[in-house]
Amino acid sequence: MKRSGWRAPLRVSAKPARISLGENILVAEDPGALRIEGLRHSAGGRLVLDGVDLTVPRGESVAVTGPSGSGKTTLLMSVLGLVKPDQGAVWVAGRDITRMRGRALAAHRRANLGVVFQFGELLPELSPVENVALAALLAGQDHKRAYASAEDLLRGLGVPADETPTGMLSGGERQRTAVARALITEPAVLLADEPTGSLDRAARDSVADLLFSLPARHGCVLVVVTHDPAVADRADRTLRLDMGHLAEALA
Repeated sequence: MKRSGWRAPLRVSAKPARISLGENILVAEDPGALRIEGLRHSAGGRLVLDGVDLTVPRGESVAVTGPSGSGKTTLLMSVLGLVKPDQGAVWVAGRDITRMRGRALAAHRRANLGVVFQFGELLPELSPVENVALAALLAGQDHKRAYASAEDLLRGLGVPADETPTGMLSGGERQRTAVARALITEPAVLLADEPTGSLDRAARDSVADLLFSLPARHGCVLVVVTHDPAVADRADRTLRLDMGHLAEALA
C-alpha cells in the first residue's frame, strides 16, 4: 500500500514532560499517550463509569467491548471532552482535558483527537477529498496543503481521490474516507465507535485491518469500541466495560 503524506512520528523522550496548570505542576509520562485516571460518571441516577483507569502508550491499540448501555460511548465522549466526568482525569497528548474549557478544549481536540463513527458521518454530496480536506481546513490548515494532504491520504488508504460524491461510494470506501478524515490532522489519539457495525463481512475485515495497522504506521493511540469479537481480536489488548468497571477481557 502506498504511504500517505503523513509525517513520521517524532521520537518521544523518556524524560517526563512538565506541564503547568495554574500553580500546580503536573507530569505527563508520554505527551502522545492516552491516560485515564479514576474516571467516575453518573447519568440518569445510574453510575455509568466507576473509577475507570486506562493507559495506552503510543503505537498501541485497545478494543473496548461490553453489553449495550454499559458506558462505552460515554467513555469515548469523556476522552473527547464532550462529557464532563464527575471525578477523575483524562490525559490526551500531555494535557488533562477535564481541566480545559471552551476554545482551549476545542483547539486541543481538533489538534490531537480523531474520531471514526459507525456510519462515517460524512457529507454525502461532497467528494472524499472535500470531506477530508474540510477537517483540515477547520483545524487551520491552508487550502493548498489541506487538499494535497487529503488526496495523498486517500490514495494511501485505497479510496479514489476523484470527484465522485461520497454518498455514491461503497460502505467500505466511505469508512476508509472517514478514517482519512480522522487522520488528516495527525492526531495523537484515534477513537472509533463501532466503525464496522454497518459493513458486510468483507468490508468489515478490510476496514478493521486498516484501523489496527495505524498505531504502528503513524505512532498514534487507537481505541476501538466494538461488539464484534472478530474486530476486537485484532487489538493489542481487549478490555471489557461492564457495571461501570473496565477490566481485561477473558479469553
